[in-house]
This record gives sequence, structure tokens and C-alpha cells, in this order.
Amino acid sequence: MNATQQDLVARFEDRTAVLGVIGLGYVGLPLAVEMARSGYRTQGFDVSEQVVAGVNEGRSHIQDVPSERLAAYVGEGVISATTDLARLSECDAISICVPTPLNKIKDPDLSYVVRAGEAIAAALRPGQLIILESTTYPGTTREVLLPIFEAKGLRAGKDFFLCFSPERVDPGNATWHTRNTPKVLGGVTPECTEVGLALYERIFDTMVPVESAEAAELVKVYENTFRMINIALANELAQWCEKLGVDVWGVIDAAATKPFGFMKFTPGPGLGGHCIPLDPHYLSWKMRTYGHKTRMIELASEINAEMPHYVVGKVSDALNEDGKALKGSRVLVLGVSYKKDIDDLRESPALEIVRLLQEKGADVAYHDPHCPVIRDDGHTLIRGLPMHSIELSDEALADSDAVVIVTDHSAVDYARVGAMARLVVDTRGAMRGVAAAARVVGLSGVAHRRTADHAEGVAA
Repeated sequence: MNATQQDLVARFEDRTAVLGVIGLGYVGLPLAVEMARSGYRTQGFDVSEQVVAGVNEGRSHIQDVPSERLAAYVGEGVISATTDLARLSECDAISICVPTPLNKIKDPDLSYVVRAGEAIAAALRPGQLIILESTTYPGTTREVLLPIFEAKGLRAGKDFFLCFSPERVDPGNATWHTRNTPKVLGGVTPECTEVGLALYERIFDTMVPVESAEAAELVKVYENTFRMINIALANELAQWCEKLGVDVWGVIDAAATKPFGFMKFTPGPGLGGHCIPLDPHYLSWKMRTYGHKTRMIELASEINAEMPHYVVGKVSDALNEDGKALKGSRVLVLGVSYKKDIDDLRESPALEIVRLLQEKGADVAYHDPHCPVIRDDGHTLIRGLPMHSIELSDEALADSDAVVIVTDHSAVDYARVGAMARLVVDTRGAMRGVAAAARVVGLSGVAHRRTADHAEGVAA
């Protein structure tokens, strides 16, 4: 351990180190709060003046970070935010939490990572630790960031330290959050890993060191590729069950009673969020550079991408049964965030379902207690944006030709939905066991009408 490494680790140990976080979104702001909670003065960086102003006023724009908690740290002077990237020189450790989207042909867009790296390089000095947290393909930390930093003549593992530690944020999860979710970390040299652990073991409950930055990068994309492929299998199972006349939810619940060798995944209207729909394509892109096909990724992606079309087909078929065309029908979508009880619209399949319904000529409204408005972000092709959530009144339910449950928020009274609606297309199994006067159509079949006095089995 050289003097530079010893001095930096000592500052981590006595909490005199200043920490920086680039990107104050779903990953960066919770991380900054945990750094402050661990006793470190933390400087946040973001290109959005609105985000920076909100943080400095103690207002959180992230659902998992209560404003009261943020305001307390701001008031104590341990968290502040700025748009001035020159101040990165003040930080002893810098975590990069910027977006890594895909472009139109599903190749990685690392422009945000590169810009963050260039800003750090401009302020880089001996005795700094940089940790990339943004999800990306194996090799990014070493092949993209390392040359940017070493161009100044400093050397990783000797003058500065560079690691990758994948974010594992699950928005809305009340059990697993930033601090208690095990944290994987790998450096570009063994010394880098040692310094990264010296900091992060004081912030996270459990550290999982791996052999290299590449290993850490692969851990993240493998985790979400595993999930994406198994969700695709569950989505295909729903379609098989429709042909066989079997309740998919009953099959999955029964299979989940096996105490070994099975992990429960459920079908739905498609994939959403920033991770699962995108991360496998980072790995697929990287493998193409080696001339290797990722057939399971491509097939699973195709199956999941088709689910919004499958759902709209179910709506059209169900209306047909009532002697109505989808064109001109009033359709109420329940839930537009990508998963229940959160306000995150990123990659939500609901947006594609709304677009497809509009394309087929339906008159579409939506209700979501967590997402009061769908704004035009330059990518969403829904007509009539901004689109606002309507009140879930008895009249709204009764006046709809079809109600489509896309995201099963806990705040929705599904018994009321079943009592007031005429037709419910349920993509989440939310109506299972609910007494309903409505005809309920699920992903794998059509339920009989149910009333409180006539509780026939509901196929989903």
C-alpha cells in the first residue's frame, strides 16, 4: 500500500473524506443520502438546475427518498448539490450514477458516462477514487473510462483508483434498499478494489468483492438477463395456458410450492423500468463484438416486446364478444407506471399499450394514483400529451367499454372495479378471488361473470 492509498483510506476511516455523486436520479440521490447517513460530507452533481435547486432546498424528487430525511441532511450541511463540475476536484471519491440508455438500434449509448469521465479527468488529482455505478457492458470501466483518466499521466492503482460497482436499486421495495442490498465491487487493479472496499464497506451493510471491474459489470447484466429470460418464459406460459384452457396463475402458484429448483416469475403486459428491458442488450452488443450470438436474449426480448400487442389483442377480442369494435370504444387503463406502487414511467409497457389502443381508434383514458400526468419526453408516441390521470369514479368505470388493468397498484379498490365495470381485462391477476359483476378477461383466458352470490372460478 503506497502513501497515496494509505492517506485516502485513512480519510475514509476517519470520515474526513468528501464524497461526490454525479447524477442525482433514482440511483444517485439515494446513494448520496446513504453517504451522508454514514458520516461523510457529500456533494451532488447534476446537469439539471431544477434538480440541484430542489436538493439544496431539501425537496426530494425521488419517491424512495423522503423530503424530510433529505432536508435534515441539507440542514446539517452534509449534503449539497451543484451544476459546477469543476468542483469535482474537491471530492476524494466520486460515484458516477448517470443514465446509460440504448440508441434506436439497441446499441449502448455511453455519452453520459463519457461526459462524466471527461469532467472528472479535467479535475483529476492524485488520491481520488472513482466508482462507476451506471449499468453497462463488460469492459466499459477499463476500455472507456481508464484511458480518459490516464491521459493526464496518472496511473490507476497508484495515483488514483477506479472501480465498478453496479447499482441494484429496486424502486418501491420496502425491504431491500440502497444500504442493505449486498453491494458488488471490482476494481481495474487489486489496489483499486481494496480502496473501493475501504469506502463502500462503511456505507453498505454487505460488500461482495469480485476479481475485476469486468466481473462486476457482468454480474449486473447477468442478473437482469436472468430475470428478463424467465419473465419471457412466464409470458409464453400465459399464452400456452390460453390455448390449453388452464389458469396460468394457478399453475404458477402450484409450481412455486416446490421447495427447491424453482423460482417464481409471473407474466404481465411487458417489461418496464430502466434495467430489465435494456441491460441484456448491453451484453448482447458486447458479445457481437466477439462474433458470438446471444440467442436466448434475442428470443426473450422478442417475446416480451410482443406482450403489449398481445394485451391489445385481448382487449379487441373481448370487446368483440360484446359486439363492439375497438375503434370508437372507451377504454380506461388502470396503472401506467412500470410496476405497482411507484411513480416511475421509464420503459413502462403501459405507454405502448395506450399508444396501440389509440392507433386502433380507441378513446383512451387512464387512472394512476402515482403518475398524475404523462408528459411528452420526445420519445413517447401517445397522442394528446400531456395526458392526465382521471378520477376513478363509479361513472368513469361504468362509462368505459373496457377497463384494462396494466399496473396493479395497491390503492385501487378492485372489488369496486369489478362491481362497476362491464368488462375488465386483467394483465396482472389483480381480480383473482374478487367478486365481480363484470366479465373478467385475463392473460390466459376468459372468466365467467362473478357476483357476490355467484363465485365461479376466475381464469387469468
